[in-house]
Amino acid sequence: MKAHARAMVLASFAADSLALGVHWIYSTERMAKDFGRVEEFLDPAPGSFHPNKKKGEFTHYGDQAFVLLESLAAQGRFDPDDFSGRWQKLFQDYQGYYDQATKETLKNLSKGLAPLEAGSSSNELSGASRIAPLVALLHDREEDLAAAARAQTAMTHQDRLAVDAGEFFSRVCARVLSGAPPDAALGEVARERFRATELEELVHAGMDSSGRQSLDAIRAFGKNCHAPEALPGVVQLICRYPDDLKEALVQAVTAGGDSAARGMAVGMVLGAHLGEEAIPSSWVTGLKKAAKIEALLDAM
Repeated sequence: MKAHARAMVLASFAADSLALGVHWIYSTERMAKDFGRVEEFLDPAPGSFHPNKKKGEFTHYGDQAFVLLESLAAQGRFDPDDFSGRWQKLFQDYQGYYDQATKETLKNLSKGLAPLEAGSSSNELSGASRIAPLVALLHDREEDLAAAARAQTAMTHQDRLAVDAGEFFSRVCARVLSGAPPDAALGEVARERFRATELEELVHAGMDSSGRQSLDAIRAFGKNCHAPEALPGVVQLICRYPDDLKEALVQAVTAGGDSAARGMAVGMVLGAHLGEEAIPSSWVTGLKKAAKIEALLDAM
């Protein structure tokens, strides 16, 4: 597998794990006082959204991305039924957080809806942020990748913008893996595939804010999970730190809120661009499932 494709996957998982200890803390003052500058993995604090997790593990976003990687490695292709079965098994006795999209999708599946029909109405970015394994498998077949990314996202998040975001980031990563600079890929895909849509407006807003401090820009866009607020923050970080993956992900966490979905998307684009040497070694060795991820990538 192409080295930068592996780095893309590892960077996305590392971003999720970096966010784990402070995920969904919205107060930057509290972040600064209690945690300082988050540059290494942390245990989630008691009373957090992930109290049963330990540093080096994943949020519920990363856990779903890992299940996707397992499915792709086992099947050699994107198989919605296989992914759905593994995804449902993950949440049978899950010790992590159940978000609303997960609860709604599980409820729909229990009613007998098919995997491609059971997704929630959520417009959160997390469904589109977990696609790095899918890009690693299909990056040299962009149209197949885009279709699979849309389907994968819609399996849990059927909102139009969320699904568009899945296609958008898949195409951006594919072009970055082919050698395009991140900012060029972002603008090109937005212009070619999403002209005159909400997604194109959000991408340009993020690109236009790249000269601002990330904390200020993300505060203005919104720190929450929803794609209209989260997507331009992702683009801002990519464009502000195109050659510094570590700083981009530290800033993604520092901004607070849904730093996990934000970081996973930033990590996969910059990992695809910069390769594994840009990822701090402690972020790779510190992943509890590092060896399993490497083995699954080899199998895939």
